[in-house]
Amino acid sequence: MKIAFLGPEGSYSHLAAKAFLASESKGENAGGGWDECIPFRNFAEVLAAVTSGKADAAALPIENSLQGGVSQNLDLLQATEDMYAMKEYVLRIEHHLIYKEGTKLSEIGRVYSHRQALDQCLEYLDKNLPFASLRETESTAFGLTKAMEDESGKSAAIAGAHAVHLRNGFVMGEDCISDEKHNFTHFLLIKKGEASLPTHSQRVFFSAVCPHRKGSLLELLQIIAQYSINMTKIESRPVKEMPGHFRFFIEADCDIGSADVQKMLTAIKENTLECKLLGAYSCD
Repeated sequence: MKIAFLGPEGSYSHLAAKAFLASESKGENAGGGWDECIPFRNFAEVLAAVTSGKADAAALPIENSLQGGVSQNLDLLQATEDMYAMKEYVLRIEHHLIYKEGTKLSEIGRVYSHRQALDQCLEYLDKNLPFASLRETESTAFGLTKAMEDESGKSAAIAGAHAVHLRNGFVMGEDCISDEKHNFTHFLLIKKGEASLPTHSQRVFFSAVCPHRKGSLLELLQIIAQYSINMTKIESRPVKEMPGHFRFFIEADCDIGSADVQKMLTAIKENTLECKLLGAYSCD
């Protein structure tokens, strides 16, 4: 199996891809090489690889415990036809500062990393590197490469504790610099085709657009409550082609194979402007 992920090798998405690969192959030849875990430059390319058949599945971060839903990926999953989440994986995130050995924090003028990593370490950065310029990169691994290309010592990176391929002369700080030490990211394994959905699941993930009138969201929630189903999260995103309307991304504790769940989804489709099943999976 080939699983697409946000590269390069060593990113958090790569760790999730390898975990999904191990799960899919039941541990046989898991993470064996680039022909199994394939890096791409951005999340749009990751999903496009599955659409085109270059990859069998994609590892996609969908929510962070500190910052909520990953808006870009919610939008991509919604916009890409015939894509469904099949599995969930929760990865602990632990950020460390990587810099040239012997460099004082006051000498660092640039800090490279993915936007989410920078945001998750703002308290530390404001306190210890208040004058450093924060440079956003496509992944934490790309940020690490950028920092290590600067031999002057004026650049640093924020990367995961799992980063081991450090250029000579660069070191990793011992302490986790995340503002919140209990930081987790939820990844979903995305595959093409509704036929790939499991027969049974512990959770169902779907989106819905309510009519733009009073009480429409309450009516949606009442349908869910009618079937005694517990929502585990709800996230709203504006509908770009319909100003004033919002799309709600909802995850619920329920079995896709249950007759009541099918009735619930049917009722939601009948009472909303749009409803799309995005996935069904079990929790590890």
